[in-house]
Amino acid sequence: MAEAVATTRGAGWRATGFIVISATGFGAVPILTSLAERSGASLLNALSWRYLLGTVVLAVAAGGIRPLRAPLRRLLPVLVLAGGAQAFIAFVSLSALDYMPAAPLSFLFYTYPAWVAVLEAVRGAERLTPARLLALAMSLTGIGVMVGAPTVGSLHPVGVTLALISALAYAMYIPLIGYYQEQLSPWIAAVYSALGAGVLLTVLDALTNRATLSLAPHAWMAIGGLAIWSTAVAFMAFLRGLRVLGPVRTAIVSTIEPFWTALLGAWVLGQPLTASTLGGGVLIAAAVVVLESGRVGARP
Repeated sequence: MAEAVATTRGAGWRATGFIVISATGFGAVPILTSLAERSGASLLNALSWRYLLGTVVLAVAAGGIRPLRAPLRRLLPVLVLAGGAQAFIAFVSLSALDYMPAAPLSFLFYTYPAWVAVLEAVRGAERLTPARLLALAMSLTGIGVMVGAPTVGSLHPVGVTLALISALAYAMYIPLIGYYQEQLSPWIAAVYSALGAGVLLTVLDALTNRATLSLAPHAWMAIGGLAIWSTAVAFMAFLRGLRVLGPVRTAIVSTIEPFWTALLGAWVLGQPLTASTLGGGVLIAAAVVVLESGRVGARP
């Protein structure tokens, strides 16, 4: 019995590690996207190439086409629903920056763990245990300490709407992609959701008449980082962690993303790293520890 508990605990910590790895990739998206746009790429340029090139990297890592074969009727939902959701979330969340600063956007977007917890509880899929509620409260408090609670009256309603829509969409996307990776495989779920997002964003980019290959080298370097680290590596690490942790725990651990974004922003863009950022990061890290400690001795 003790050995089984130790094994479960070890698997939980390994899965948590995968989610932390994925968080470094997803948390780098705003920074790398900003670098690409500074070098002349449009938002749709950066996103479409991110997903198309990321699809190629994922397919190569999977070992080619053979491991990715499946009946078309099973692949289409992943392409359309998961891929469309991925494109929608990325575009809407980053578009909100046109209407509000990054700090309140982060606060609003990273309410998604609460949405995940509520949605999963309503579905009866996962229970809201005391450890989860405490970890959720700590992680959201940490985000609030880092970015500051937004003053509603000072925020543009369009920006608030876009941020909350993207948060709710991401909360629904997490169990959706988890379902597809169980029905097919993590590789198929990752490759075809990235491909679906890439195709949709490329079509939108073409409709704006701004689709182009003529980008500056620095833009391509940023897009390469988005494709390899923020898409291929982050997707696979996320799916491996999600398979063990489930949607609620995955969402809570993922709240480490804004802390990593702040650290990377300080290093790459020279943005100040404040005491509130460090304090919020400590709370988020503590939430992850509480979340995993609460699993010891618990029934799977």
